[in-house]
Amino acid sequence: MKKSLLVAVSILSTALVVSCKGKKQEEKVSKEFKPALDTAFECEIKVIGDYGNFEALEAEFERFNVHYPNVSLTYEKLDDYDNTLATALDRSDKPNIFFTKAKMPGDEKFNAVFERADILSDPALNLDLDCLRPGLVNHDADGNVKMIPVFSRTYGALVNDDIFKNENIAVPSTWNELLQACQTFKEKGYKSPMMGYTKGDSSSFMNTIAYPMAVEALSKDATALEKANAKASKPGEIEDTTAGEFMRGSLEKVKALFDNGAVDIEECNKIEDNYSKVLLRFFEGDVPMMVCGGDTPSGTKKREGESEAFKEHPFSYSFVPLPMTDKGGYFIDSPSVEFSINKNCNNLDYTREFMRFLVRTEELNNMASIKRLVSPTKEVSMNSIYAPFGNVPQERTFSPEMIGIKDALATQVRKASYKVGKGDLTIDQAIEQYGTLK
Repeated sequence: MKKSLLVAVSILSTALVVSCKGKKQEEKVSKEFKPALDTAFECEIKVIGDYGNFEALEAEFERFNVHYPNVSLTYEKLDDYDNTLATALDRSDKPNIFFTKAKMPGDEKFNAVFERADILSDPALNLDLDCLRPGLVNHDADGNVKMIPVFSRTYGALVNDDIFKNENIAVPSTWNELLQACQTFKEKGYKSPMMGYTKGDSSSFMNTIAYPMAVEALSKDATALEKANAKASKPGEIEDTTAGEFMRGSLEKVKALFDNGAVDIEECNKIEDNYSKVLLRFFEGDVPMMVCGGDTPSGTKKREGESEAFKEHPFSYSFVPLPMTDKGGYFIDSPSVEFSINKNCNNLDYTREFMRFLVRTEELNNMASIKRLVSPTKEVSMNSIYAPFGNVPQERTFSPEMIGIKDALATQVRKASYKVGKGDLTIDQAIEQYGTLK
């Protein structure tokens, strides 16, 4: 009887394994792209955006052409993008797909843009929206999705791993470790253990330090979020001088890093921009930590080849969360680039078909890998440069757009942290002037 029972269990287990494998195989097959239109049809699809070049997207054009060889896909950079987009959507050679951004919804300036945007959540389009992380997907007031995130971005620091290894200093994972590491580097003769772009407040060094903590503070206090959004959006109508109080903790951290000598602002001020020059300065090889955010890390591969210092003396590096708390750093998961379809474009059916091809885990992950940005998919596989962010726990992972943080609020945090870091305002002054900072 025991033997019979064991045999029965064995058969059942085998059946379950086979069943599971079969289901996984079916899922894999179901996710494979199968053309739904005439593959011999000839047409053109144009994508416009504000990137200077977009090799990662062009790689997807080639992959789509395997299925539709006669569809010609092109990318075009539009000058003064935000101000000319609405007009471009109606021109004679109107684009099929266009960049949209998290800051656009709710801004009256872009109402005409979204009036021309296709509803991508329409079941008839059959887009795999379930492959996307929910915190990155914007729904309008009617619950419709008109923007698809194709990249995510975050805030952190490029770390020269070789310097840390050679100086026998551990890459910091807590606030106290960060302060201690900076102090040790100073003692070893490093003039500015932490560097970044400080000449202007656009995506500044200071904001990269402050913004993640500010996001966490607002995620825990709905009343503070409501006050902060309202004051930032309509500063002249609201007299509340406490609306910026949520920034206090993050501004204190900015001030502490500058006060304790972790940052030499004169050295940082020599960096001319917050993208190419930041990266080329990092690749000189003598900077332990280069603070940056947004799309900056995506330019690392190209600048490796442009840096004579790096080509002569290459080193290992990674992009890590800045550990601004005793528990560690944050993963601020925000859309970097989003795509929308111009519903009035030519060849709308083939445009939708390209979007159906693109919005899948395989293609979005492939494009993010080429671009060196974070994929927006649930099954994101962090490439080597972003690997440390894969270790950030869920409780310190935030999507500002899901929380409800408006662009005007984020702008005020950026300006406040910049002025406090430069010493132009005290923390109390920055908080009192929140909403009116210029």
